[in-house]
Amino acid sequence: MTWRDDLPVAGTRRIAVRATADSIRQLRAGSPWLYDGSITSLSHEGAPGDLAVVFDDHRRFVAVGLYDPASPIRIKVLHTGDPATIDADWFGHRIDAALARRDGLAADQGTTAYRLVHGENDGLPGLVADRYDDTVVVKLYTVAWLPYLAAVVDALVARVGADRVVLRLGRDAASRNPTSLADGQTLVGVAPERPVRFLERGLLLEADVVHGQKTGHFLDQRDNRALVRSMAEGRDVLDVFASTGGFSVSAAAGGARSVHLVDLAAPAIETARRNLDHNLRLREVRECQVRTTVGDAFDVLQELGRSAAVSDRYDLVVVDPPSFAQNQASVDRALRAYGKLTRLAVALVRPGGMLVQASCSSRVDTDAFASTVHDGARRAGRSFHEVRRTGHAVDHPIGFSQGAYLKAIFARID
Repeated sequence: MTWRDDLPVAGTRRIAVRATADSIRQLRAGSPWLYDGSITSLSHEGAPGDLAVVFDDHRRFVAVGLYDPASPIRIKVLHTGDPATIDADWFGHRIDAALARRDGLAADQGTTAYRLVHGENDGLPGLVADRYDDTVVVKLYTVAWLPYLAAVVDALVARVGADRVVLRLGRDAASRNPTSLADGQTLVGVAPERPVRFLERGLLLEADVVHGQKTGHFLDQRDNRALVRSMAEGRDVLDVFASTGGFSVSAAAGGARSVHLVDLAAPAIETARRNLDHNLRLREVRECQVRTTVGDAFDVLQELGRSAAVSDRYDLVVVDPPSFAQNQASVDRALRAYGKLTRLAVALVRPGGMLVQASCSSRVDTDAFASTVHDGARRAGRSFHEVRRTGHAVDHPIGFSQGAYLKAIFARID
């Protein structure tokens, strides 16, 4: 018995769905989600992954998607407009469209890791696929994808030529998984015995695709890491929420005098050190002083701030925290956290130095984030000159309004 034999089979009878007029308008405007509270009637109950067809009050086709009976997002929308047959060919065409958006990255021999499928933004809600050289990591955020997993894996292997495919399960998918499939399981090829190595703009990095956060590496910050690299020459750099050291390695490659990495996870810091060592051996990174601190970022920043000497500060501070707003009710708390981080961070920037602060909270819009960061610097008594704002890289496209989550601010601090 193989993993394919253990996959559930979607029901052949489609679920007919009626929904509120407002939700119909949202679906026609491009929303990939139909919430349970917006459904007014179902022809019958279904299992995760059954196809659900939404009709308007005039019995006209609106959308078809994956049904998930235990999720607040009851239907993950695959297609709107005219009726369509959802089968292996359909998934292949949708993946072709996603790959076409990334042609430039695929042709770049200096970058062998990037996102292949970006969930809702590529028309495949709840599904992510990332490439790390010859390894593809498929992550499912809903069990509704399990009936179609074999078709997705086959399509990706045929098009990307991957030697290995690893499955990752989001929290909800893992908790409701009815199969014997496990998070981190290798579906195609030989299971990795060590972290997978890949290139990012010529730098050699590694990712733990089996146990690491997300799919092993934060691919979405690639462009911002390149910007940090371009401004790091001769600078002392503080990398807060450093994870596996992407910003620090980039800064060192750009000629930083020193890098100080701060993260709560000791294994991530160990990976960051290895990433620095890889590039030292390849001479992509110059010799620079490396300091690491394992601890809570807020506590570490406060402790570092107790030193008043300018010589103990940094020329470039990067603050890239995880999402602080998991739901709409937590937005205010998230903004307070961003503001506190700004106040603590700017206190550590030498006059004329740079602050790079990012947010990956989709519920916090760019203007609210920028206002909070500006206000945090003002409260800290520092002059804040915004130089640049950045958003999503090409492999993390924005396909609908709530798909825009990443934003970063580059600012000079006097």
